[in-house]
Amino acid sequence: MKKLILLLIISLNFSCDNSESNKIDQTKIKEDLNEILTDISQNYIYLQEKNVDLNCIREYYEKQISNIKTEEQTVLFFEYLLDEFYDSHLILNTNRNSSFRLYSPIYVSIENEKTLISNVWQPKVEHLDQDIIGAELLKINGIDIDQAIDQFPTHCNDKQSQNVREWIANKVVAGRYNQPRVLTLKLESNEIVEFDLDKLKTKQTSELLSSTTENEIGIITLNNSLGNNALINDFDKALDKLMDTKGLIIDLRNTVDGGNSYVARGIMGRFINEPKPYQKHFTIEQYNGNPIVERSWIEYVTPRKEQYKNKVVILVGRWTGSMGEGLSIGFEGMERAEIVGSEMERLAGEMNGFSFKNHNFGYRLSTAKLFHLNGTPREKYVPTNYVKQTTILKDETLERGIELIDKKLE
Repeated sequence: MKKLILLLIISLNFSCDNSESNKIDQTKIKEDLNEILTDISQNYIYLQEKNVDLNCIREYYEKQISNIKTEEQTVLFFEYLLDEFYDSHLILNTNRNSSFRLYSPIYVSIENEKTLISNVWQPKVEHLDQDIIGAELLKINGIDIDQAIDQFPTHCNDKQSQNVREWIANKVVAGRYNQPRVLTLKLESNEIVEFDLDKLKTKQTSELLSSTTENEIGIITLNNSLGNNALINDFDKALDKLMDTKGLIIDLRNTVDGGNSYVARGIMGRFINEPKPYQKHFTIEQYNGNPIVERSWIEYVTPRKEQYKNKVVILVGRWTGSMGEGLSIGFEGMERAEIVGSEMERLAGEMNGFSFKNHNFGYRLSTAKLFHLNGTPREKYVPTNYVKQTTILKDETLERGIELIDKKLE
């Protein structure tokens, strides 16, 4: 009997200890709220452009701390705070089942107060039977799209601004990981259809790249691998086999997660015979309350291995992100390629990681602006050879790229 009582006491003590260890410390959340707001105010290079009131954020989010009871709510608290800046480059280094996805396989634009499907991730999506380009998005999961945008969990940005509204619309379409995404669409034929985005299948591959030849034109497709340093060796092997082609297409339409400049410079180095500038950086520095001093510099690419000398075309689209965007403006800045496609992912700036004092996940902020050599901010760059997607029945961007190479050779 004594042993049974002892076991019960131990069990109760363990239960209490475990409960205490899982208890949310709201004081620590407030400390980390102060820390992230300080980091944003001192380091986020786009703060003025965003025109989001930090005092509004502080006041609103401080009031929410008393409602936080779980670890998942803590993560969402900081996730929503970063969403206030409608900047897809500002993210936590973690997520939960109820977090919003970072992107979806379709992109919607707001035109004349209508939310329209302007782009489909064509190279990635397979077996899409219905041409939904140009369709109007009426509802998501039965909720009117305007209402869904208004209900998006941000409170200090201007939801009447078209830029903010379009960004939120695409977050709503991306949806939460643990919720369905059933879209009510009005097709250009005026037919109303239900479209289940989660039934849309995307092509999967473990290869860092794929390469082929079409009518003596080499085509290298990067499979969201710009963050993998091994890509340089794979790219070298693929390019070495295509050295005798009359032209080369590099398809960057699946670089949605970005990458690093080591890989990008490694790729670009195969197309020049002398050092070339490829992008401009800009940031500001201020220490201990002293004056703000601007700092800017031009980054160069150095040639390496055998140079590919023939015509080059880069394909881009809404899922060309971050370093994929840098690679595109870099090729154009070096005057070594023509860029073909639509707007890119428009991920602004050069990222740095920051850590919380009390939580084991961190966050990323843009700390320097990046520019095309012609002075255009990278996130505002529009391809010189613009292609407006009008159908999924053919690859209009690829066709335009092939056409450009053939035209240059006439």
